[in-house]
Amino acid sequence: MTQENPSNSIDDSKQTQSSNKSSGANEELNRPVEFDIKGFLKQLSERPGVYRMLDAKGDIIYVGKAKNLKRRVSSYFLKSQKEIKTEAMVAQVASIEVTITDTEAEALILENTLIKRHKPKYNILFRDDKSYPYIYVSTQKAFPSLSFFRGAKRKKGDYFGPFPNASAVHQTMDVLQKIFPVRQCPESVFRHRSRPCLQYQIKRCSGPCVEGLVSKEAYAQDVRHTLMFLQGKSFDVIEELGQQMEQASMALEFEEAGILRDRISALRTVQSQHIINQPGDKDMDVLAIYEQAGVFALCLMMYRGGNLWGSEVFYPKVPADLPAGEIFSAFISQHYSLHPLPKLIILEEDFEERDTIQKALSEQVKNPVRLRVANTHNDKGLINLAQTNAQAALKQHLSQKASQFERVTALQEVLGLKTPPNYMECFDISHTQGAQTIASCVVFKEGIPSTQHYRKFNIEGIQGGDDYAAMHQVLTRRYQRLKNESVKLPDLVIVDGGKGQLNQAIDVLKDLELESLPLVSVAKGEGRKAGLEILYTPHNKQGIDLQPDDRALHLINHIRDEAHRFAITSHRKKRQATFSQSRLEDIEGIGPKTRKKLLMHFGGLTEVKNAAVSELQKVNGISEAKAQQIYDYFHGEA
Repeated sequence: MTQENPSNSIDDSKQTQSSNKSSGANEELNRPVEFDIKGFLKQLSERPGVYRMLDAKGDIIYVGKAKNLKRRVSSYFLKSQKEIKTEAMVAQVASIEVTITDTEAEALILENTLIKRHKPKYNILFRDDKSYPYIYVSTQKAFPSLSFFRGAKRKKGDYFGPFPNASAVHQTMDVLQKIFPVRQCPESVFRHRSRPCLQYQIKRCSGPCVEGLVSKEAYAQDVRHTLMFLQGKSFDVIEELGQQMEQASMALEFEEAGILRDRISALRTVQSQHIINQPGDKDMDVLAIYEQAGVFALCLMMYRGGNLWGSEVFYPKVPADLPAGEIFSAFISQHYSLHPLPKLIILEEDFEERDTIQKALSEQVKNPVRLRVANTHNDKGLINLAQTNAQAALKQHLSQKASQFERVTALQEVLGLKTPPNYMECFDISHTQGAQTIASCVVFKEGIPSTQHYRKFNIEGIQGGDDYAAMHQVLTRRYQRLKNESVKLPDLVIVDGGKGQLNQAIDVLKDLELESLPLVSVAKGEGRKAGLEILYTPHNKQGIDLQPDDRALHLINHIRDEAHRFAITSHRKKRQATFSQSRLEDIEGIGPKTRKKLLMHFGGLTEVKNAAVSELQKVNGISEAKAQQIYDYFHGEA
C-alpha cells in the first residue's frame, strides 16, 4: 500500500516490491488482517500511473495502468461492475501498490515492463520473446551480398524486415535470386573462390567472385534493383527494366533484351501473388482475432514495402468472455515493446485505450504511428484474410491439442496413473566407445516438447561405456537438485533402456526418498524395430507389450526418440569441439600463430589434414621439416 513519487523509475518500483517480499516474519506482522480498501482509496492519487495487486503471500497477481488511478482502482471494488474474472481476482487482493507517472504513455511502458518481469496470473500474457529474422544486404562491400540475419544489428549495411519466420526470409531470398543474380554466399567463401560456383552455372549469381565475369557497374545495378524491390518499389523497377529492354532491342542486343523481359515477367508474377501490389512504401501490420470453444487465436499479418511477408498466430490464455479489445490492447503493448513498429496497424475493432497506446508508440519510435480500425473496402479485405488465417490456425491448434490429450490419457490408462502425466521427463545416454559421455533430459508438457526446459549433463568419474553408472549419475544429479530447490517434480520419469536402467532409476529415487514418482523404462523390441518396444515399471517387470498403433506407445516413442536425438546432438557437438580444439595443438612445435596461418590458408582442419607436404610448405613460415611433421601426425610415419 505504497504511493510513490512521480519521479520514481522502474527500478524504484522493483525495490519497493523487493522490500515487501524480503522482510520475512516482520512482513506478516505488519500486513493488515483485512485490506482497508476504503482508507486506501481516500488517499489514492487521481494522476496517471500503474497499480499492482498483491495476494496474501506478497506475490503480484495483476498489473494495470490508469489515466486516473483513483477512478480505475475503485472500479474493481464496485459490486455492480464485477465480472467473474474480476471477482475471483479481487477476492485474493491483500494489498495494492501504485507508481505515479507523468503521462499515460509512461504508465503504459511501466505496465508492460512489470508484466513481462512478474508474469501475473490475471494478466493476458503473450509468449513473444523471440527475435524476428531479417534480410541483410552488406551494402558497404564492393560486391554486396544478401543473407539471412537474426540478432543485434551491429554490422553496417541495410536490414529489411522483420519477417514472421525463417521460412518467409528464405522464400523471399529464393525469389530475389531468380530475378536478380546477387550473390548470397558468406564472405569467407566469396574471398577464397578461384572459379565460379554452381549458383553461377544455373544463372542465380553473376559470379562477382571471379574477375571478368561481371562488371562492378552491372552488379551494382542488380543490387540497386534488389534494394528497390525490398523497399516496395517494384513498379519503379519494372518501369526501369522496361526502358532498358527497349534500348537493348533498338541496339539489336536481343539476348540482353530477352533477359530483361524474363525479369519483368518474374516481377509481375510476384506482384500478382500479393494482396497489396500498389507502388510506394507501405509498412503495416494487420491484427484479427478468432475465438472457438473458449480459445482465442490472434493473427498478425506483416506487410513490408507493400508486400505480404508472412503471418504469425498467437494463442493467449484468457477468459472466454473477455472482450477482443482487451486482447488487442495487451498484444500491442507487449509485442511492440520488443519488435520494430510499422507506420500503420490495422485493427479488426476499436478498443478503449487505442488513442493512449497510439500516442505511447509514437513517442517510443519518435515518429507517428497509427492504430486504425478497418473502415475502407481495402482494410476490410485485409482483416478478412487475417481472420481466415486465424480461424484455420485455431482449428488446427484445437485438433492437435485434442490428439495430444488423447495420447496423454491413453498413457495414463496403460500405466495405471492416478492423474494424466502432463509433465514428463525422459533420459538417454550417448558416447563414442565410452568417451565423452553425455546424458540428455528432455521435457514434455501436455504431450508436446518443451525445448526451453531441455538439459544435458557431462558424465564424469565413471568407467567408460558404463551406461548404468551414467544413468545413475544423471538421475541423482537431476532429482537431488529438484528436491533441494523444492520445485515441481514430473508426473512421469522415463528412462531409455530395459530392466537394468529401470533398476538404476528405482535405486536413485529410493535413495532420494522419491519412490512415489511414477517411473517407466522403454526397452527396444526384437530387431530394434519401432513399434515392438516393451515398457517396464517398478510394479510390472514382466513388461507391457502394446500394439504398434497404440496411442500411448506413439507418445512414449516420441519422447524416447527426442531424448535420443538430443543426446546424440549434444555428444556430437562436444566431440567436434574437442576434435577441432585439440588436434593441431597436439603437434609439438606448432604454436598459435602457425595454427592460425594453417587454418586461414586451407580454410579448415579437414583441409589441413588432407594437404600434401608440398602444399603445407606453401604456408608462410612452414619449412619442409615442419610440413613433414604435420603430415606425419595426421597420416602416420612411413
